[in-house]
Amino acid sequence: MRFTNVSATALKEVYLRLWDGFYGSCPTTPITVSHVTGGTPGVPKVDCTALKITLPEPLARGKIGSVAFDLKIAVPNSGADRFGHDGAYNFLGNALPALAVRDGSQWHLDPYSILGESFYSLAADFKVTLDHPSTLKVPATGTSTDTRGSSGRTITTATATKVRDFAWAAGPFSEISATTPRGVKVNVYRRSGISAGSARSMRSTATAAVDAHARRFGAYPYGEVDVVLDDDFSFGGMEYPGFVLSKVDSTVVAHELAHQWWYGIVGDDEFNAPWLDEAFADYATDRYRGISGSGCWSRVSWTSSAEKISNSMGYWDQGEHSSRYGIVVYEYGKCALHDLRRVLGDAAMTTLLRSYVRSHRYGVSTTAEFKAAAQAMTSTDLTSFWAKHRIAG
Repeated sequence: MRFTNVSATALKEVYLRLWDGFYGSCPTTPITVSHVTGGTPGVPKVDCTALKITLPEPLARGKIGSVAFDLKIAVPNSGADRFGHDGAYNFLGNALPALAVRDGSQWHLDPYSILGESFYSLAADFKVTLDHPSTLKVPATGTSTDTRGSSGRTITTATATKVRDFAWAAGPFSEISATTPRGVKVNVYRRSGISAGSARSMRSTATAAVDAHARRFGAYPYGEVDVVLDDDFSFGGMEYPGFVLSKVDSTVVAHELAHQWWYGIVGDDEFNAPWLDEAFADYATDRYRGISGSGCWSRVSWTSSAEKISNSMGYWDQGEHSSRYGIVVYEYGKCALHDLRRVLGDAAMTTLLRSYVRSHRYGVSTTAEFKAAAQAMTSTDLTSFWAKHRIAG
């Protein structure tokens, strides 16, 4: 794992985010890092999701450092989940360690969120080799190529450039593919129990949605995308770069594919500002489906003065607030964006989002930056708009 210090401050340590260390009982987890070189490992903390590695000497600005380690993954029996197995079908979201982000002098070591996401990472390059029985399919982030391995085995090499994470699945999936008019290969994998007709329907949705999002926000850069279908998922869908998990639901598939732009291409701190990808992905899904959001703000009803679209997962993960997460962040959030479009006008909103994706491509979005970009599109003071829609930051 190679990294560059882009800060003026010398880098004394790095942190591995072992997100799937949350599964299990710390210090015994399904994710085990051992034989670390390039630094001295500490004791895992934050429910075994963060491992500090002290570098042998401070890394100056612009210098490249590296650490290496062995990784053991034991997929838990947690069912159809972003990390778990459902019978013969295994799902490995967030299984590979990623480097924690340091903003200024602050390390982001937020806890795992079951309700939403805690993930915050910078764009990086991955090359992953999977040696597996030939009877299994291994959909994965990036572009995959297969070669023959030893008897009865296949070597799948997945290469991904400028992605924030790497995820894959393994199982006896059935696979169908298509290429969109804009040249994106869409692979749809279904587990047993899902009909071929349902898979074809989701393929049609995926090919249409990928190109529609690209027309609205800019080109999809990853070449191909894998859509993995399982109706036993404990959630509607889950996104990773070039790889999504979904139930058979066209709206969910379109939403997860919108995340390829809103979190994949334009990153954000998902724990502290979940609206920046969830509300934007839901807004994109509405636009793909031809939904204008007209009148949706009339349905909004707040439960307290503390409830805001821009609240963090630290707020939403609290028991008394958790039931409101989807309503406020997704629904109210997209309503706010529809309202912003009405204030700016359709053409200006389209220009705003396309230019925002372009200026933040492979970078990180913040609420303050988006508000400033929106304000630059109009002479109308938007201060009262953000206050009314409870978007702070």
